[in-house]
Amino acid sequence: MSEKKHIARAAGILGSATMLSRIMGMIRDMVVSRLFGAGMATDAFFAAFQIPNMLRRFFAEGALTSAFVPTFSATFVRQGEDKARELANICFTLLTIVMAVITIAGILLSPILVSLMFPGFRAEPGKFELTVLLNRLMFPYIFFISIVALFMGILNTLRHFFAPAISTVFLNLSIIISALCLRGFFEVPVTALAIGVLVGGSIQLVIQLPVLWSKGYKLTPNFNFSSPEIRSIALLMLPSTFGVGVYYLNITVSAILASMLPQGSVSYLYYAQRLFEFPQGIFTVSVAQAVLPSMSRQVADDDISGMKETLSFGVRLMLFITIPAMAGLMICSTPIFTLIFMGGAFDYDTAVNSAKALMYYSLGLSFVALTRVLAPVFYALKDTRTPVYTAFLAFVVNLCFSLALMDSLKHGGLALATTISAFFNMILLFWFLRRKIGAFGGFRIMTTASKSFAASLPMSVVVWYGCSFVEWSRPGEKIFKASVLGGSILSGLIVYFMAVKLVRSEEIMDAIALIRRKLRK
Repeated sequence: MSEKKHIARAAGILGSATMLSRIMGMIRDMVVSRLFGAGMATDAFFAAFQIPNMLRRFFAEGALTSAFVPTFSATFVRQGEDKARELANICFTLLTIVMAVITIAGILLSPILVSLMFPGFRAEPGKFELTVLLNRLMFPYIFFISIVALFMGILNTLRHFFAPAISTVFLNLSIIISALCLRGFFEVPVTALAIGVLVGGSIQLVIQLPVLWSKGYKLTPNFNFSSPEIRSIALLMLPSTFGVGVYYLNITVSAILASMLPQGSVSYLYYAQRLFEFPQGIFTVSVAQAVLPSMSRQVADDDISGMKETLSFGVRLMLFITIPAMAGLMICSTPIFTLIFMGGAFDYDTAVNSAKALMYYSLGLSFVALTRVLAPVFYALKDTRTPVYTAFLAFVVNLCFSLALMDSLKHGGLALATTISAFFNMILLFWFLRRKIGAFGGFRIMTTASKSFAASLPMSVVVWYGCSFVEWSRPGEKIFKASVLGGSILSGLIVYFMAVKLVRSEEIMDAIALIRRKLRK
């Protein structure tokens, strides 16, 4: 099977599993918004969860994956599966020790962490103390999810993608059940959400084990920390923490600054980010996770021309998917929030404020997506300096624009600054990668972007016109609103695919050919 087919197949599996997970995440957020709304308690919970979640994004999904997968792939290809199993055992042992220490330190130092990250909370009685309590309850989540990330790296290299992608379904289920069933058992009901996170993280870890065992990876302690492969991973991890995770660092900075804005601002950004992550999680992460093992294998085989073709395909596939998704999210931001979240403690003003942040985040969907594909290429090529350099500059850009825009646009300005930073980071990565490996299909990439953008224009008109038939501020009428919104989105998708087929987009032709092959079989 060609790498294109491997990537398309893997992205399809990941996308399907992640879609189920995101749907459950949407239900989770609906439950949380209805029961707790946006106020002091939810600000405290989202802020407290931000700390272990930030470490997850930087360390587990960012640095660990970007450093481990290329090294593990190279070991698997060049030294065989026995050596790869040995490396997996060493990494598992070392990671367990390191994360246990970090978890204990995080629990003990929670008051300091919360003070540093959310200084505005000290001005509100009880908010700081609640955030510290919730953070201590949830901090072990980073231990579980870091081990899950290691398992994911092993399984993805072995071309198994489903189990890691589906695992977050159980996290969402755990939070939903805890919110519905346990909130009455606590003096502060939002504490039930923290219990759900802790239980859900442990379940995510446990369900990976049978799959690993079936692949022949029954992980056991191995303390050979002097292994050259371990040194290689360690040297890659520190810079890749910043290089891959700069977007999430910017999100964290936004949450810190939002703690100094009017109450509810942290929650507005959280709800908007959750909806923004829906297409990002289904498509962006799916394609990025599918492309990385393929490129790592090609680099290990010294197949640079094949790696560039894989990279070009991944970038074009990202643009084909994310440009219409960006347009759709911007147009439908208020309708989505009023339909899904409005009710109970979540009123129309909260929906509008959250939609404002989502609109600004959505502008950067393609930029974030491309960064997720481009940055790991440098690590596969053993270049740790360039992504860190570009990420640092992007971080500075985000901080400057955040401070400049938060007074006038409030939380919306923080979301817009994140988008500007993502664009800046993407442009720098493209430029440096072009200088490093030469041309990798720039004309084809620009052609795909132009065709997708052109096809998104009539799609946007159709979706906007369809949504204009509803007064979204009115409560109730959920079935009617859902029908209108669903019909508008479906009509827009039909128009988009007709338009890209009309302009003979390369990606839609590949998709049609793949469907035809499946039907023949």
